[in-house]
Amino acid sequence: MPEISPAEAEFVDRIGLFFEMVGGPRTMGRIYGRLMICDPPQQSLTELATALALSKASISTVIRPMQEGGMVERLPSSTREHHYRIAPGGFTQVLQVQLDRMRTGAQAAEFGLSVIGEDRPDQREHLEELRDFCEFAATEVRGEFMRRWQAHRATKKRRE
Repeated sequence: MPEISPAEAEFVDRIGLFFEMVGGPRTMGRIYGRLMICDPPQQSLTELATALALSKASISTVIRPMQEGGMVERLPSSTREHHYRIAPGGFTQVLQVQLDRMRTGAQAAEFGLSVIGEDRPDQREHLEELRDFCEFAATEVRGEFMRRWQAHRATKKRRE
């Protein structure tokens, strides 16, 4: 396996910092960054661990939620060694999963409204705003935003 160049290492670290800034683990970003640029485009846990100077256990622990979230996919293998690659639309899938989770916030706020009753208008206003925002994000933002994103991406790809 070829060594990771200093420029590639810097890219991987920059993606790690980006993930950290948006609320994810830095290691997750570093794995995603590595999978974005590695050749071949699929890597085993051992290859990722070597390139990123991390333990296989650490890679395995972090890559599992990446797979569950649709960011990466595990490829079939005839050996016990698992290989991973970026899933098509991987990062877009992350946003879709997060927006789907907004329904949980709406349900929690709705439950909160049933708990506090009608005689607490200030608290009701907070809960109603949370519920309404979560419902909006789960439906309107997801639908319109994703349509606009797909159109934007298709336009950029035609230009390239």
